[in-house]
Amino acid sequence: MYILHKNKGVIRVKDIAKMMRVKPPSVVDALKKLSEKGLVEYEKYDRILLTDAGRKIAEDTYSKHLLLTQFFIDILGIPPEIAEHDACQFEHYVSEITVQRIREFAQFIQEQCPYVLKQFLKEKLAENAEFK
Repeated sequence: MYILHKNKGVIRVKDIAKMMRVKPPSVVDALKKLSEKGLVEYEKYDRILLTDAGRKIAEDTYSKHLLLTQFFIDILGIPPEIAEHDACQFEHYVSEITVQRIREFAQFIQEQCPYVLKQFLKEKLAENAEFK
């Protein structure tokens, strides 16, 4: 929902369903639960709004998503489409300390060992090409 709001300015059930590859009734059920928790404002056939609490959770989750995606691509050499998918899975379960350590490790390895990282990525990108 956060991404839809950022990209389109409006959040609608049909857009969430399309993005998540689920049916609209599944989205409505989830929206009702989120509304009960005070994370969204939702009325049937109306637009959907994130509350301040919902926006904070969404921003934190999206920040984790971006970090994980870049880490998987830039440090581990994972193909972007796989990195994106895996980040979507990890972002909801990874702790803040793990996120911070990933951030610190990525910065450290990029600054202190750029040659080693470059060699590692060269090998992994070659492996990725073999899997296609």
